[in-house]
Amino acid sequence: MNAQISFLDGTFRLIHIPLNLYPNFLQPILQVLLPQGGDDSLAHEAEGLSIDNKHGFLNISITPVEVSVVCHSNWARNVFEPVIKRLPSNVSKTVTISKDSYLILSVISAGMDAGSRVMDLTSPLALAGVPIFFITTYYSDFILVPSKDRHTVVQVLLARNFEFDKDESVYVSPSAMSHVRGKSQSSDPPLTPPPSSVAELQVRTFDLLKKRNVVPYIEPYLSLVLCSGRDPSQMIDYNHRPNLSRRPSGNGHRRSWLDNVDTKLYTSLISVLAKQPRFLSITLAQEDPPSLLLDKEHLGVFGDSLVGDTEGDLVPIFLDLVNLPLEATGIVSGVAGKLISEMGMEETGVSSELSYLSTARAGAVILSGQQSMMALEVLRPLLSKE
Repeated sequence: MNAQISFLDGTFRLIHIPLNLYPNFLQPILQVLLPQGGDDSLAHEAEGLSIDNKHGFLNISITPVEVSVVCHSNWARNVFEPVIKRLPSNVSKTVTISKDSYLILSVISAGMDAGSRVMDLTSPLALAGVPIFFITTYYSDFILVPSKDRHTVVQVLLARNFEFDKDESVYVSPSAMSHVRGKSQSSDPPLTPPPSSVAELQVRTFDLLKKRNVVPYIEPYLSLVLCSGRDPSQMIDYNHRPNLSRRPSGNGHRRSWLDNVDTKLYTSLISVLAKQPRFLSITLAQEDPPSLLLDKEHLGVFGDSLVGDTEGDLVPIFLDLVNLPLEATGIVSGVAGKLISEMGMEETGVSSELSYLSTARAGAVILSGQQSMMALEVLRPLLSKE
């Protein structure tokens, strides 16, 4: 496939919040979702925003397993940490912010279906011993890697014939990604040698999941749609040139982030978040309109503020990874690869339906309703101890 991969600016943290503490964290969740970049009192958080007050990257996911947030390190430190510190000590211990920081790779690709894309992007990193988190959105794929592994990630890209475009600051693959594993050098090799093949990677992955009592399951009557907010450029008043400065405009008022977003979409998001939805994953990325993976029960709230296949029927298979360390490797590529091979997805074209959502302590394989039931039948025997 033709792909462009770039490192987003800044470092990021993963935050795990137990579901029962969601009411305690609704205010900070809304604060990061609705960044008032023009407010001097929030200047320290604004380090994680672009000049037009957009997040370089933000993911907020409410699932049946947990509440998970991926945000810029400044927002984790200045918005979430104070809330955690105000909790009773026995309660605060249940909320975690990753000790290590993460970098985010933005992947723009064409010419390959979603399932194969997950495999081709994650397997080389897993084989190099790099733990990852993978988030599929309406427009792009994003891969979180530990900041300390940047050198290894670059070596993996170069070994797979990516070339660095200095003008665009992206790694570009001009042709199909090679399936031959290249050698990479890491300054901090993993304690356990990485697997030498995709087959060994899959065996190790399922051995680890089985050892840690991970049982795949489908939440009854939960059906999702993958949608997007409207492109803000289509809503600009072209009679007025956008002012991207944080300084006051000519009338003495500061430009607000509200001037460049769909307020109907954000009002709808606040309405749904106030109810603690069973499932909602929001991804904001500077170059893309907002992406939502949404419980279909809430579609009516958004009206015409969403675009995409609102008639879709996506069913997630959840993997509760609470007993696994964050540095565990190969989970995404191991599970996705096994499903693709066992279900004959490449031959049938069903691979185009597979996507993946990593959260702080869980993973979700997302397929159509019928394919999810088939996938669950594949996974259950592999993870059964009987």
